[in-house]
Amino acid sequence: MSYLDQIDKERIPKHVAVIMDGNGRWAKRQDLNRTFGHKEGIAAVRRAIEGASRAKVSYLTLYTFSTENWKRPEEEVKALMGLMVQAVASETPELVKNNIRIKVIGDVERLPEETKKALAYCLETTSACTGTTVVLALSYSAKWELAKAIRNIASDMVSGKISMNGITEELVSSYLETKGIPDPDILVRTGGELRISNFLLWQIAYSELYFTDELWPDFNEESLYKAIVDFQNRERRFGKTSEQISGKP
Repeated sequence: MSYLDQIDKERIPKHVAVIMDGNGRWAKRQDLNRTFGHKEGIAAVRRAIEGASRAKVSYLTLYTFSTENWKRPEEEVKALMGLMVQAVASETPELVKNNIRIKVIGDVERLPEETKKALAYCLETTSACTGTTVVLALSYSAKWELAKAIRNIASDMVSGKISMNGITEELVSSYLETKGIPDPDILVRTGGELRISNFLLWQIAYSELYFTDELWPDFNEESLYKAIVDFQNRERRFGKTSEQISGKP
């Protein structure tokens, strides 16, 4: 039986975030160049998007390229950017066909012009889609995002747009890259590592964490459904007691 059949359709997580880890290690195990791992990683992205759409997940955020990834060897970064352009260009018609909307968060201005143009076309072309929204975190890190938010809040305080007492959790959220997007219900990380890697630190305060040893190129629809089933078997208390959640004494 597929894990999809085990999912409670009444309790689908609204937002699934994924740290896609393991492309390089996957390639090394195959005795291949790291670029081949990234190519296979793109295929896994396609499967994850299709799986999220089929499971009726409203938002799927993928940690695609971090600000720290700019420190990688220049050849690898160039290859990644080239693959990104090819993937976005080739996948856009299929995304529209499947009613998938694309959004981007991160320091997009650091991306090469060709990459920015491909993304801009994809964003515009899929903007009217009403199915699953796929959020690509590109040139993104949570510390960068929070520092940017703090600068903008400080600037608006100086100009008199907000007061000191007006700084609430809700206001901070409205200055983040994810404004208008619900916080993740579950954060999935592949590759066996047990860390968050500077990803959505504010937004995952109460997210369920799910770690799998699967390397990202091996991740498929069933892998996603398995994570969702695991999520649905957990009790989310948000600081309350089990009794308060269940309504039983």
